[in-house]
Amino acid sequence: MCFQRLPLIPTLGLLMLLGSGIDARAGKIPQQLSLGDAIRIAIEQNPMILAAKNEIEMTEADTISAGKRVNPAFTFEMENYPYFSSNPGPFFSNQEVTARFDYEIETRSRRKLRTETAGGAVEVQKSILEDRIRQLRLEVQGAYFQMVLAKSNLEVARSVIEQTDRVITLNKVRFEQGDISSLDLKRIEVERLRFLDDVFQAELALRNAKGTLLSLLNAPDLGQDIETVQSLPVQTSRQEPGLPPPAPFRELVRLALERRPDLQAAKNEERRADSQTRLQRAIRSPNITVGGGYKRNGTDNSLLFAVTIPLKMFDRNEGGILRAEAERRQAANLAAVVRKRIELDIQKAYNAVEINRERVRYIETEHLKKAEDANRVTLAAYGLGGATLMDYLDSQRSYRDTVRIYNQALYDERISLYQLASAIGMEGK
Repeated sequence: MCFQRLPLIPTLGLLMLLGSGIDARAGKIPQQLSLGDAIRIAIEQNPMILAAKNEIEMTEADTISAGKRVNPAFTFEMENYPYFSSNPGPFFSNQEVTARFDYEIETRSRRKLRTETAGGAVEVQKSILEDRIRQLRLEVQGAYFQMVLAKSNLEVARSVIEQTDRVITLNKVRFEQGDISSLDLKRIEVERLRFLDDVFQAELALRNAKGTLLSLLNAPDLGQDIETVQSLPVQTSRQEPGLPPPAPFRELVRLALERRPDLQAAKNEERRADSQTRLQRAIRSPNITVGGGYKRNGTDNSLLFAVTIPLKMFDRNEGGILRAEAERRQAANLAAVVRKRIELDIQKAYNAVEINRERVRYIETEHLKKAEDANRVTLAAYGLGGATLMDYLDSQRSYRDTVRIYNQALYDERISLYQLASAIGMEGK
């Protein structure tokens, strides 16, 4: 089917019907959810995106109204009938009857300027929609990897509690054999509560992250069980979708000034304000109304013709012109604000990427392997009686804290990369 050949209004109606059907089918969220699928579903179903599309539909309707010509006027008059006379005579013979059409001619291309202004508003709303999609994409990326982070922390917490339970089982045997005191057994049982609290906190963070992500996807059930399929570490061996290109700062700024939809919206608003200014200046000139028709006065029949020209003696639309010019200057100033904000967004994200990369590398090279080895060696030594309980608990806490800090660093590195891509205006998944 070729939609291009269909009239505009029926086509829009058909697309709206098809869109509503798609939304109804897309309400179910798959249990195994990739980041790309999450972004796609969010763009299709998020109410804020749908509301932005509705805004485009409203401005498109304004464009249709702006392009319409002024309706003609028909006037029918009957006067001078001698109703109070004792002999008024025939009804149509003793009065004046007038039938006329009047049409207002718009001067100085007002209809064209109205249409141009309304079309500019449509372009502004389209750019705003793209910017909301950009922001939503970043929100979904953050919520998705909050789930991944919470799941990673939960795995660490569970592994720690499982190892602690094995040590408690070993210590119970040792206590029964008289190798350790009841104080050592109670001390590790008390410490288990701290480790178990990590599990509870991680489970809560995971559930909340799921709810946040599902709300962005406009899921019918925010308690639905979903699973992420991606991991925290950034793949350095290949360019992942949605990550910014390796480029110097000034090049990233140049790309952003070309791509950012909020800057495009500001530029479109400047053009719309310029069209509005020209329209207000055109309104300063009066429209001309021409009319003509038929007139009957008794037995006399005649044609009539009239021209009406408003005299712009008092109101020459000075207020409308001044307001439009102020709006145009305001649009230019706001565009300058957006340009500077874009540069600041890139600067902050660029700094975050550099710091977080250095942070991840430092933890990987200086602490992660050492914490894992220390925990493994201390556990083995404690099992053989070569380390004290305090040595084991200290190594367990150190390992737990190191892995959690490392997971957070991986999350921060990935999110800073997504923030940089969003600041550039990339459309990655």
